[in-house]
Amino acid sequence: MIWFLKNRAYPIGVDMGNDCVKLIQLGNDEKEVTLVAGGSENRPESIEPGSANWQRWAIGAIEKIIANGKFRGRSVIAAIPANEVLIDHIRVPKTDDDKLEDVVLSKIKQKLPFELDKAMIKYIPTENDNVMVIATEREKIDRHLAIYEKTQLVIKTIGVWPIALTNSYTKFFGRRKTDVEAIVMLLNIETDFTNVVICRHKSPLFARSIPMGAKQVDNDEMITRLVLELNSCRRQFSSMYKNARIERLIFLSGSPYGVIGDKDKYRIIATQLEMPAQMGDCLAAVKIEDPYNVGIDRRQCQFSWATAFGLSLSQEQVEN
Repeated sequence: MIWFLKNRAYPIGVDMGNDCVKLIQLGNDEKEVTLVAGGSENRPESIEPGSANWQRWAIGAIEKIIANGKFRGRSVIAAIPANEVLIDHIRVPKTDDDKLEDVVLSKIKQKLPFELDKAMIKYIPTENDNVMVIATEREKIDRHLAIYEKTQLVIKTIGVWPIALTNSYTKFFGRRKTDVEAIVMLLNIETDFTNVVICRHKSPLFARSIPMGAKQVDNDEMITRLVLELNSCRRQFSSMYKNARIERLIFLSGSPYGVIGDKDKYRIIATQLEMPAQMGDCLAAVKIEDPYNVGIDRRQCQFSWATAFGLSLSQEQVEN
């Protein structure tokens, strides 16, 4: 009971994907980050992603995870699935802060696959006059908000996956003094996609979602294709940030086996990229007070929790 009173719980991070929903709640016992509760549900193959049946499945899955877990409170920070979000990088010459939004909207308008007045847009000024723009349709936001309303969860904010991955890296794997200025490439390999973030500590500089994940990367040829996509990300980054050097690669994909299920594949990716690499296992980086009742079996986990962890950590990042 004393531990319970001292441990401050963060909001629940909800990583809502088309194929899986993952919930994580982290806390802080004044010494280290703790895992309060968690859980996941896979989408049945008979349900089409994005359909009305998918929405009903998502509501039921979240309710089941909440009912079976020891979550505290009903506040959540959620993210829209990566495939429903457009990320682009634009260059904006020096301008007054009060005019920046107008400049960003005028530049991104022609690149949107939907009307500007139907979009929700977030932009992040980075370095060298570059701006990361994150956009999605309001209709998709409304669809997700309806899910949380039905489950009686309280949305504190809608997060974005590049910031969530950066949060996880900063909190758990970028804690040395030398990491503050280091530029790293984060890879979050999921079942059907790979999310890439290049960041300088807390600051995301580049992000891209590649529609190729563990299900597709099942042989040497497909690994090479993924590496080609990653090299394309590096070239684009280099064109945006002159003289910036990526120092290392970090796989935010769970255990040494991760979602790929074979640690040799991670080694091959790092070797072909010719970059020093490390595994970033978020589950191994937190304290678990009650491993038998937390809702996650670390030994059987075969996918990444990095986005959900980063979403739950978002409140701490704001407060700090």
